[in-house]
Amino acid sequence: MFYVPCFMPYSPKPLPFSKPLTGISDKTVQIHHDKLYVGYVNKSNEILEKLKALRAANKAEGNATYSELRALKDAETFAINGVYLHEWYFDVLGGKGATEEAPELSKAMIEKWGSVENGIKWFSECAMASRGWSVLAWDSKIGALRHYNGDAHNQGGVWGCLPIIVLDVYEHAYFMDYGSDRKKYIEDFWHNFDWSKAEEMYLKVKDIQL
Repeated sequence: MFYVPCFMPYSPKPLPFSKPLTGISDKTVQIHHDKLYVGYVNKSNEILEKLKALRAANKAEGNATYSELRALKDAETFAINGVYLHEWYFDVLGGKGATEEAPELSKAMIEKWGSVENGIKWFSECAMASRGWSVLAWDSKIGALRHYNGDAHNQGGVWGCLPIIVLDVYEHAYFMDYGSDRKKYIEDFWHNFDWSKAEEMYLKVKDIQL
């Protein structure tokens, strides 16, 4: 019999900003946060409850072709990454696009790309090439900034990497306001970017090396 710990449901976090965004409408933000993000929170809680029940009943079948356990474990990473990636995305919105608010992160970007502008350009081009997420992360294995793309919530991420800048490039994030003009959406993302939040995250993770 498996030990089944007490499960505490995860609660949705409110939007960390209240100011109107450049280009991205309040309606898009509301739908994105209140429907899509909250939906991922609810589904992740539901999946974890089902995993708990499966353990309690001692009926878990570890079949890699198909089993209820396999389906739930696959859905678990998709749903929970959907929660966390959206939280990191919302966390860096609501700013003024002022790079001077991130002196240490700016310094690291200059060391890696020659200038902050070059780093933004590279990130933006990578975002144009992604089908889901574009992420600047701290790679704790090498102790350096790395950029990664993910076409799905549970694809493209690298173990040991801690997100600093997360951009959602799924069409739901911009199509209502920009149509197919993803490039303009990405440009406005940087106008809305809160560099102080990115600086805060960078300072938390930059000394971690595993």
